[in-house]
Formats: sequence, structure tokens, C-alpha cells
Amino acid sequence: MAPLGPFGRAPRLAAGVSGGPHSLALALLADDWARARGGDLLALVIDHGIRPDSGAEAAGVAAGLAARGIAARVLPLGLPGGPRLQERARAARLAALARAAAAAGRPWLLLGHHRADQAETLLFRALRGSGPAGLAAMAPTRDAGPALLLRPLLGVPPAALEAVLAAAGIAPVRDPSNADLRFARIRLRRALADPGGEGPGIAALGVAAAAFGLRRARAEAEVAARLALAAEIRPEGFAWIVPRALGADATAAAALARLVAVIGGGGFAPGPAAVAALLVRGAGTLGGAWLRPAAGGRWLLARDPGMMGAAVPARPGAVWDGRFRLAGPGREGVSIGALGAEAGRMPGRGLPAAVLRSLPALRDPHGVLAAVPALDYPSELDCHPFRLVFEPGGRGEFSGEPFKGGQPDLICSDDSRRTDPPGSETDNRT
Repeated sequence: MAPLGPFGRAPRLAAGVSGGPHSLALALLADDWARARGGDLLALVIDHGIRPDSGAEAAGVAAGLAARGIAARVLPLGLPGGPRLQERARAARLAALARAAAAAGRPWLLLGHHRADQAETLLFRALRGSGPAGLAAMAPTRDAGPALLLRPLLGVPPAALEAVLAAAGIAPVRDPSNADLRFARIRLRRALADPGGEGPGIAALGVAAAAFGLRRARAEAEVAARLALAAEIRPEGFAWIVPRALGADATAAAALARLVAVIGGGGFAPGPAAVAALLVRGAGTLGGAWLRPAAGGRWLLARDPGMMGAAVPARPGAVWDGRFRLAGPGREGVSIGALGAEAGRMPGRGLPAAVLRSLPALRDPHGVLAAVPALDYPSELDCHPFRLVFEPGGRGEFSGEPFKGGQPDLICSDDSRRTDPPGSETDNRT
């Protein structure tokens, strides 16, 4: 834990616990570590709903942890079947875990990925042709939006974690999907032929991932520094960019790719060649985002109006367009969709017309406009049940796609809404 801190006094941790051997060992170790410092652990147990007995399994895991004095909470997902099930399940688990950790006042979310998981991830990405950033595999720390994700066991072989459980006299839950050879990761695991993760091959892969990780961290720090100088991301879902501060080098292209992923709502950066071309042109659409020149020599990066998502029911936690999450209670029969052409009769508050059209709007069952939270329309009181959070790259329960998270910003009434551009005068199972 030491390299992942600082944590301060009485750290309040959360951990994703599936009931498998590695996450259960994580729970025992993290609970001991937190208690020794005056803190505690909340175990978050996912009931994915994929198998008929998953609910009983999750309840049993939570009860077993509670019997050992570790607070536990079951989070039901109710995932539908269909293609890309494992990928969708991983993304939905992480989203639910991060939100539950933050809601419980626990800023750190621990996951039980270990040395063999890291080796599998590196090989899996290498087989898919990933570049240096992908070959860095899983990072020990990562921003998961509502919480900071920590993986303290990446250097630990799974055999050591199995030994922790054996010493504690705990029988873990064995997920049958972890032996299903239809999944590429399971086939890689078999090919490595080192279930304990203690052999030289897996250790060498871990060293390689760490080296790529250092390279990735340096590159990300350079991109972050460039973005701090050149861009302002607004909670209404757009960004101002100062081209002269952004530059035209490789770091500028990486920074622009990050902005496109954020504003476009997909959560994934477009290809390097396409980003480099967009940077040279200074205008165009890419990855769901629309870059165009604006006043004062700056650029406006807004959502591409031709690619916005369909309306979704305004239920708590719903995500629209991969960008905005409903943080308020919502209301039955109301839907969230694009403001669109009705932007022409709204109080613009200085927002560009392209941004106004892409704002989330609430409509009643008859399609009549009920509220636009970003504009406090028709009033702050009417907007209150529909508080929306800008979470770039998010995906909601209604689309069933990955949630990547982002630093949330409420877009209901606030006094800090400013549209001046910078430089102006004014990943794996848990």
C-alpha cells in the first residue's frame, strides 16, 4: 500500500470482492492494514445476475465477511445476456463499485488483480497489436471517476493469496467461467501453464509491464501538463482550446486525442493518424466530437450533433449519450435527450449554439420540453430532480456499454459557470 498513498489517518477503504480466492485474500489483508491505522474496510460484493445462483453466492460472501467483522454490501447488476458479456460485465462492475465506494465516503477502491492477471493482460494486448501504452497493462493506481482505483497486489503471485485464505480457513467461491475456454483470457491462462504465478515467465512479463508503465506515466504527465495550459473542459460538455498553447508535436496530438475522447463521449481515443490530421486542419469531426475555429484565435471542441445518443428514461443513475449521468431522483415517464432545435428559444447564457443543441434536456411523456438543467430552465426548482453530472466516456444501464468515468461536474445551477476560454482576459475482472 505504501507506494499507492498517502492515505492520512484512519483510512476508509472499499474493495471489490467477488468471493474468489484473490479478492477474498485482498479483503483480509486490506482490513488488517486499515484497522492497524485506525480505519476500516467496506467490502463491495457484486451480484452480476448472469447465473441463477449468483444472488445466493453474493449473499453468502457478504455474510462470511460480516462474520469476520468486515462490513459488506451486495450490489446487484442484473446484466442482460448477449454479445461481449465478459467485457460488459467488467465495465458494469467497475462502474458500480466506484459509485458505491464514493457514496459510502470511501475515496479508495481496491481491486485484487495479481501478478498472473498482469501477465495475461500484457499478452492479451500484445496479441491485439497494442502499442507501448497498452503494453503497460494495468496501472497500480487509476482515476475511476468517483473513486481512485488501487491495485496493491499486482506484484503478488496468486499462490501467495491462496495461502492467505488457507491459513484463515476460508473456502473461496470458484467461478466456472474462469475455466471456460471460449474466452481468450482463459486460453492465455492455460497457455502460460503457471497457475501459481511463481514461475520466471510470469515474473518477466511483470517486469516488462512495469517498464512500459513508467513510460506511459511519463507520457501522461506530459499530456496533462499540456492540457493544463491549452484547454478548459466545461461541465456543459464542451472544451475551449488555445491552439498556440496546444502546439503541434506528438504531445499535442495525444492531448487532442484525450479531449476528443472526453467530449465525444466514447471514452476511447481515436487513432493517431486521424488525430494528427485533425490537428493540422484545425477543424472537422472525429470520434463523436466536432472541432471548429472560434473567436479570439481559439478552437471550440463540441459534441458532434449528428452522433448524439437516443433518449433514455430519466431514472436515477441513467447515463445519456455516454456523457451525462442523472444524479437526481428523476421522474417516471420523463426522458433525457438532446435539446436540439429547441435551443433557439432558450436563454443561451453565452454558450455557443453548437453546445446549446447538444445539451441534455428533459421531456415529458408527450415529448414536451420540461427542463434544461444546464440553463436552469424553466427554473432551478424545476431542474432539481434532474441534476446531471458530466462524466465523459460514461455508459449507462440502458445502453449496456462500458463506463470509463471522469471527474464529475454538476451542471445544474451554480455560480461558477464561465465560458471564457483559457488565455482570455476575463480494464479485467475484479
